[in-house]
Amino acid sequence: MDIYQVIIRPILFSGLRADPEWIHQQTMSIFRNLEQAPSWAQAKLEQSLCLTDVRLEQTLWGVKFPNPVGLAAGFDKDGVAAGIWGLLGFGYAELGTVTLQAQLGNPRPRLFRLPADKAALNRMGFNNRGAAAMATELAQLKSSSRKIPIGINLGKSKVTPIEEAAVDYLGSFRTLLDWGDYFVINVSSPNTIGLRSLQSTDQLSAIVDALQQDNIAQKPLLVKIAPDLEWEAIAQVLDVAKKYQLAGIIATNTTISRENLKTQIIKTTGKDIREEAGGISGAPLRERSTEVIRFIWQHTQGRLPIIGVGGIFTPVDAWEKITAGASLIQVYTGWTYEGPWVVRRILEGLLLKLEEQGLASISEAVGRQHLH
Repeated sequence: MDIYQVIIRPILFSGLRADPEWIHQQTMSIFRNLEQAPSWAQAKLEQSLCLTDVRLEQTLWGVKFPNPVGLAAGFDKDGVAAGIWGLLGFGYAELGTVTLQAQLGNPRPRLFRLPADKAALNRMGFNNRGAAAMATELAQLKSSSRKIPIGINLGKSKVTPIEEAAVDYLGSFRTLLDWGDYFVINVSSPNTIGLRSLQSTDQLSAIVDALQQDNIAQKPLLVKIAPDLEWEAIAQVLDVAKKYQLAGIIATNTTISRENLKTQIIKTTGKDIREEAGGISGAPLRERSTEVIRFIWQHTQGRLPIIGVGGIFTPVDAWEKITAGASLIQVYTGWTYEGPWVVRRILEGLLLKLEEQGLASISEAVGRQHLH
């Protein structure tokens, strides 16, 4: 157990006054200020939290990832700490979700911890300062601070009608094109009315077609899907991915399922959890997201890169998703529960797994479950 789990987390998680969104905002302020910290302080941070090993490196879409553990979208919505994530051990960071229009998101409270389930419930609603503001942030980022690849997660503005979604996504894509190493079309958040309908073949095709036609720079485009889709619907998304030569799939977003939760009542609101709108992240999502990864790998014969996200807390969780077919993985809820040292612990655990299996690199472990 590290200092975070013994001392810091109990303070952050205790009492009704510990509003998760307020804590998140304070944390982001700290991270943003770290970029101005003295070089010796940054070096100490890097020494403590980072792990470099050639066996963890991969190149996907012509982009070099120093390790497979990334920060999931939702944590740094506006890219204000984009220069710091590499110092915290991440192999890449996904910024956003960002929308073309700045928006406040849904009414508060909209973020809840479920400690009994090692989970969180959120209905943030894509609160962010807009694509232009993120572009300004990234333009100011020092080139020396850009240590890791940056992905940008794109969502639909709430004020934009569903039938105009493609134009909305395209606007954000054009605004941020120079700053992302890869881009994600997020059509799977449960917290914007009608958004998940964009996962249908016709709707998704229109969005992907618009972006690919404009994608002269050939930036990698991925789609992030919901864990609640039926297998047939996932297969249809994969057909779209093949038709439009998408770079990969992110599996998965949060779930609207409330099955098998230990938490029944949200303490801060006093409501039954089934009455609280929003998506569940964390441990309850682990098994389903891995099942989706396996399905995608099998359906595409391992030809379509997958970023696996959902319920990763330990090296075992990470290894399971990688061997199921994920080339890269992402953490968010697990990072908030386990603390900043969890990235290094996962990487150390992955190296042990490679040694146990006699593998020379993490890429050799991708999809290994399917070889048996």
